[in-house]
Amino acid sequence: MAALIVVGEGSALKGRQVQVMRRGEAQYVGTAFSDHDVVAILQAAGLSDPEEVLDDPRWVQWCGGRAWKPLP
Repeated sequence: MAALIVVGEGSALKGRQVQVMRRGEAQYVGTAFSDHDVVAILQAAGLSDPEEVLDDPRWVQWCGGRAWKPLP
């Protein structure tokens, strides 16, 4: 199974696009500049505990690698 959440490559100036797979299609849900942003974007998209899945490759694909430190 492919990851349900994709955090795209980005830069400090442009951020990283976050997409969620819904009904077999990737839907853009926001642009993140930190892990906190990714969590907030995913909560707004309806995921109840996004911080629980950020380091799980079954859920999240980090394109270009994980840019930020894991949340405490």
